[in-house]
This record gives sequence, C-alpha cells and structure tokens, in this order.
Amino acid sequence: MAKQKPAVVITDPHAIRALAHPARQRVIDELYNGQVLTATECAEIAGLTPSAMSYHLRALEKWGIIERAEETADGRERPWRARAASLRIDSQSGGAGRLAGQAIMRTAVDGVLEQFAEMAEDDPWDDVSSLSRSRLWLTHEEAQRFGKELNDLVDRYKENRTQADRPAGARQVSSLIAVVPIGKAPKGD
Repeated sequence: MAKQKPAVVITDPHAIRALAHPARQRVIDELYNGQVLTATECAEIAGLTPSAMSYHLRALEKWGIIERAEETADGRERPWRARAASLRIDSQSGGAGRLAGQAIMRTAVDGVLEQFAEMAEDDPWDDVSSLSRSRLWLTHEEAQRFGKELNDLVDRYKENRTQADRPAGARQVSSLIAVVPIGKAPKGD
C-alpha cells in the first residue's frame, strides 16, 4: 500500500473545476473520510451509473485527488481511495482559478444547507448544530494565521479518525470554514 500524503493541495484551476461537480464532491467526501469504494459503490452514492462514475473517478485520479487501492479478493473491480488524509483547495489565482473555486464553494455550501434541512427535529445532537458568520478586522498576516489555525483545529479532530477507526459514540459532523477578505485592500498592499 502506497503511503498517503498528509494533504493534497489543489491549485490548478482545471483541477479545482473538476472538483465542482456535485457527484464528485459526494464521492470525495466519502473517500476522504476513510472509505475505500468501488466505482459501483461510488455510483450508488452519487446517483449515477457505474460507467458515468468511472469517468468521474478517472478525472479525479488525473488531477491527483484519488488513487486506485489494492484489488479486492475476487479481483473483479479495483476500489478507489483518497490520496491523502485531507484535501485543500487554494484558489488564489485570478480568472479561471477564482471562478472554479467559487463553483466548488457554492456546491459545498449547498451541501451543508441540505444537511441542515435533512436533520430530524428531534435529533439529540441538534444542540451542536450551529452556523456562525463573523466580520473581523485583521491584518494580512493575522488573516493568514487565522485561516491556518482553523485548518489546524480541524486537522487535530480529524487525525486518525475514519469510518472504520473512530471513538465509541462518535458521529460524523460536517463543518464548513470560509475565510474571505471583503471590501477593498488597504492602500499600500
């Protein structure tokens, strides 16, 4: 088994655009949560045919987001897995990179809204549901540090936890963190 990298960082606008497809995001979520899935299993998750899903899986492989896992015992279908423990999108480039980053963010936000809507009213974990939006006045350096600290916090809770390996009583919790500079940059930047 090839050793996974700690994180795959996507900067290429075409790779970012490849992630924006909702079916691909659903499968990426499962694979980056520690699942190892066949194309057929991925197709069921994404609501696609296995042949359509195979196309999407090969595209994700092309951009280094996922990889083939070892063959199953019967050898008929090779499963897929995440290439790393986490996936990060860096869409700081202009033009196509920015548009692709916005497309994937829109799909991610829609997914979180769906998860809020699907939560049962009497769910005993409802008290941990939250959505927070803040406006902070930060320097460029503080904003960089803020984003890194948020990612480090998520990574700390994610470390060594998968569907197959997690503490008793653990439940999946979806999080969405966005750091977005607004308004015009101060003069001199």
